[in-house]
Amino acid sequence: MSRIGKMPIPIPQGTEVKVEGNKVTAKGPRGELTREFHPDMDISIEEENLLVRRPSDSGMHRSLHGLTRSLVANMVEGVTSGFEKNLEIHGVGYRAVAKDRDVELTLGFSHPILVKAPEGIEFEVVTPTKLRVKGIDKQKVGQMAAKIRALRKPDPYKGKGVRYAGEYIKRKAGKTAV
Repeated sequence: MSRIGKMPIPIPQGTEVKVEGNKVTAKGPRGELTREFHPDMDISIEEENLLVRRPSDSGMHRSLHGLTRSLVANMVEGVTSGFEKNLEIHGVGYRAVAKDRDVELTLGFSHPILVKAPEGIEFEVVTPTKLRVKGIDKQKVGQMAAKIRALRKPDPYKGKGVRYAGEYIKRKAGKTAV
C-alpha cells in the first residue's frame, strides 16, 4: 500500500469538495479548482476526509495512487491557503518593477522584459530584488517561477541572475594568472 496514497486528506472548514465520478472540484476562500483524474482511481468523501483507493496492486495503479492523492491534496491546500514561490534577483542594476498585474524585469539585457501574469497567478514585488509568485494552482505557480528564473539563470562565476529564495549556487573559480 502506498504510504502517501493511503493517508486521508482532511477537508478544512470553509472548503467545499465535490466528487463526481473521476472529476473533483474544490471550492474555498481563495477560489475554485477542477480536475479530472484517472477513471481507475476511486475518490470518495468519508466524514470530513477525502480518501483515494486503487483497484489493484498492479504497477500502474500503485503509481497512480500516490500521484492522485498528492494532486487532490494540493487542490484542497491551494483553495484554502494558496501557494507562493519567492525569487531573488542578484546583480548590479538587476531589478523588478510591478506594472499593473504584470512585472517588468531588468536583467542586464539591452531591453527590459515584461512578464505577463497568466490567469490565476499574481506577482508581488517585495523589494526591487525580491519577487513573489502567488496562486492557487501549485503547478502553475512553480511553472511561472521556473520561466522567470530561466530568463537569466544564476551565473556560476559571479552569482548574477534570478534564483529561488534560499537556493544554493555552486560557485566556480575564475581563471588564474600563471
